[in-house]
Amino acid sequence: MSLAKNNVFEFATGDITIDEMYKLMIGSVVPRPIAWVSTRSMEGVLNLAPFSFFTVASRNPATLLLSIGPGVGEREGTVKDTLVNIRETGEFVINVVPAVLAASMQRSSADVASDENEFELAGVTPKAGIRVDVPSVLESPIAFELTLDRIIEVGTDHVVLGKVEHVRVNAEAYAGHYKIAIESWQPLASLAGDYALMKRAFSV
Repeated sequence: MSLAKNNVFEFATGDITIDEMYKLMIGSVVPRPIAWVSTRSMEGVLNLAPFSFFTVASRNPATLLLSIGPGVGEREGTVKDTLVNIRETGEFVINVVPAVLAASMQRSSADVASDENEFELAGVTPKAGIRVDVPSVLESPIAFELTLDRIIEVGTDHVVLGKVEHVRVNAEAYAGHYKIAIESWQPLASLAGDYALMKRAFSV
């Protein structure tokens, strides 16, 4: 790292650690939507976990993109249950996270045993899927049911592409004509370890 004459900090990838570059990225690529991903293991155990490396990958076919990193902390070097379940069953659901579910979402981010039902841990209700054998979060206003398109290894992480098979939108989040009433459900955004809410929208 060096401080240039014009007060600009410069960082070369080879000169800083992976964690240091990670901090630069998650503090700069903001705000990020949160994918609250529900899956079911081959044994039938329900898993629920939030991921903020998430976006739309394609409009046709409708495809969402999720990036899943390796286990951390006590589970460092392992594969996250979400990725294992998606690989084995080929199905998952991405639930949106409104501000009122922030605490529940945060509880579901804890590292717990693979046989623990994380819907119960988060204190939310499973709602049976229409096109996939994975429940959505009943309390979430919007849920996308997906089938696995492909998994792409990118360094230590795995990019998961899921084809949208069904979308549930609760009445309070629907503005009509296939539009979403964003202001009515206050989507939660991820920053660098903290969260933010959408302020009043504006046009340019």
